[in-house]
Amino acid sequence: MTELVLGPREAGAVDARLAQAALLDLAMEEAGAAVAAAARNYPDGPVLLLAGGGANGGDALVAARHLHVQGREVTVLAAPPTHELARLNRRRLRAVGVSIRFLTPEAVQRFARGAALLVDGLLGTGFRPPLRPPLATLIEAVNAAGCPVLSIDLPSGLDALSAEAPLPAVQADSTVTLMGWKPALLFGTAAARAGRVTLAPLTVPPGWVHEAALAGRPADAEVGALLPRRQPDAHKGTAGHVWVLGGHPGTTGAPAMTGVGALRAGAGLVSVHSLADIPLVMPELMIRRHRSWASAFSTMESQRPDAVVVGMGLGPQAAEVARRVLSWEVPTVLDADALQPELAGLGHASCLWTPHPGEAARLLNTSTAELTRHPLDAARALQQRLGGVVVFKGGPSVVAHEGGLSVARGGHPGMASAGMGDTLSGVLGALLGQGLLPWAAAVAGVRLHARAGERAAATHGYGLSASDVAQELGGAWRDLRGPS
Repeated sequence: MTELVLGPREAGAVDARLAQAALLDLAMEEAGAAVAAAARNYPDGPVLLLAGGGANGGDALVAARHLHVQGREVTVLAAPPTHELARLNRRRLRAVGVSIRFLTPEAVQRFARGAALLVDGLLGTGFRPPLRPPLATLIEAVNAAGCPVLSIDLPSGLDALSAEAPLPAVQADSTVTLMGWKPALLFGTAAARAGRVTLAPLTVPPGWVHEAALAGRPADAEVGALLPRRQPDAHKGTAGHVWVLGGHPGTTGAPAMTGVGALRAGAGLVSVHSLADIPLVMPELMIRRHRSWASAFSTMESQRPDAVVVGMGLGPQAAEVARRVLSWEVPTVLDADALQPELAGLGHASCLWTPHPGEAARLLNTSTAELTRHPLDAARALQQRLGGVVVFKGGPSVVAHEGGLSVARGGHPGMASAGMGDTLSGVLGALLGQGLLPWAAAVAGVRLHARAGERAAATHGYGLSASDVAQELGGAWRDLRGPS
């Protein structure tokens, strides 16, 4: 089932509907119960719960009540309540015999010494930096507590929309996030602050969350259902002919790796067109050496592939070559050197653009730092400028299309090496060539490539190469799609 991604405005809109339907109290009760359940994953011993004055603090108060009635020793430090339900749950907590102490940095230091777990309910999704000095001191006390930290919704001090982790911000061992993922839990240094993240969906009417969501995060079963399954009478002519256009002296490995990615992802035929001598890294690749792109196009114009991948190592003629390919209006992946600002507006519905942050910054005439700070916004802006479908590559990648945004799962840090993007482009080209719609090819291809990286990491550990990942594409396909 697709997990959803919510920002502060989206989460607030769902809360408003819950409040209007007199369901917000029930949702907070369920959220607190989910936090208490997560706390039980830690060793027995006293639990210190910190409750801010808002709804996040209300969740912590509910969690304290659940833990107390289950027999855990709890200590609650709370700020004066500013949320109506926080006031209500303070009364409920006192009614079951739990006293509430005033929240100060000194109290955090004192009670954390004997705690088996600290629950961070200081700040929620609605917080916006900068921190006021008293809160900053509290967060510094949490980080100095010396016991495991479980954060509610997201670690206090983080901006829910940003991939950057300002200092100070709570360093959690684990986080229970409510209703949907927050962007800060998925990207950059902010995600590293969250530790192990568990999603507590809550029994909210599903349409309310879907209507509000920023993005989706498809499950592997959903991705696997997108992958093509060959018919018993399939042959190479029905499995898609992919053309790869790229390479010039010094960058001949890039289109070769793209060709390998396409073959390993099921393309029936792969032709690599180049002005350079492309290494025959797999004998199944068909290498087409041309004297010039003018002569190449005079030969190619009489034919049409099922998909084209253009740009890998193509060099200074890339924009001109990509412009010509775009005029064919066949399913096309544009990568690397073909990602040029002058091509914006020339795309079509079957285009798939694959920029990494540096290329995206050039396309949008902005800084890499700004784009990586807000990857969802970056992917949306790229799609609006370029059209078609965009894969904004990163850890994780974001797919943007007219229907919305999709955040990929998985992958491995070892995939940060040369040739990975070339291999991914080949995978995407192969899926387009087998008939997938561009958005489906993007969502399935990115996850397939990431899963292959996970498998390669399990085998090789450190220092992954693109070739290692390409070798695992068949196994990754089986993991996602099941036996053919």
